[in-house]
Amino acid sequence: MIPTVPQPAFAKWCYRAYVTAFFIYLALPLTVVALFAFNNSVFPSLPWEGFTMAWFFGTEAPFIGVFNERSILRAIGTSAFVAAWVSVLAVSVGTCNAFLFVRHEFRGKAVLYILMLLPLIIPGVILGISILVFSSSVANTLEDATGMWFDGLRPGLILVILGQFSFITTFATLVISARLQKFDPSLEEAALNLGASKWGAIRQITLPFLLPAIVASAVVSVLMSFENFNTTLMLVGSDSPLTIAMFDKLKQGSTPVLNAVSLLLIGASALLGIMSLLFQRGR
Repeated sequence: MIPTVPQPAFAKWCYRAYVTAFFIYLALPLTVVALFAFNNSVFPSLPWEGFTMAWFFGTEAPFIGVFNERSILRAIGTSAFVAAWVSVLAVSVGTCNAFLFVRHEFRGKAVLYILMLLPLIIPGVILGISILVFSSSVANTLEDATGMWFDGLRPGLILVILGQFSFITTFATLVISARLQKFDPSLEEAALNLGASKWGAIRQITLPFLLPAIVASAVVSVLMSFENFNTTLMLVGSDSPLTIAMFDKLKQGSTPVLNAVSLLLIGASALLGIMSLLFQRGR
């Protein structure tokens, strides 16, 4: 583990073999999923029956591609809508949380920080059920008192956004806080001495310094929103995000169109990750 300490040749080869096996273990399932997205068969399994792009662009049953599958396209649009809102809310609140926990000392800070971390250890199903029960109770109480129907507190996209936001904000807070802890406060003090206002110093000095972490947390928020299933399943209404739509199709029988969707998600995730890394290197 310490490069300057001489290691036996056997130990080096064992370490290299372990690293190789580890990455093969991670990449092999994704590779299999990607390969079967191009298999000319209605079942995502061996034997290999030839190469085809029908599961992406096919128009005739049973080879209806993902780009012609209306339910999948609608689910991708729903997931993108949810992910955009979750990302904006998580990054905004996460940035405020970072300033709160890094810059300020107050009574009850440790307790509040623990409460902020709780969504990380609460199972997604429990979190979803808790939000659903609470919101339904509030909606029923308000309906009994006013006679009005509060659709936003019933299962639907609003609850899905709030449910994902409740735990994704924690990740955004941790990412941005780690960057803020490296910031030199004397830079803000210099800006204040030169006549800048408090908000002006933060806007012109601190936020540009935090921008790589903000972008990274936004990317993480989008990816986590797209892949979330447990919490979303408890809160979803008639508009199903992609994970729920894929689950419903899987119950009817697996087809390579799900492999094609998975390959597109893998590609999009990799592209976002590379863009985030390039942005951080440029900063």
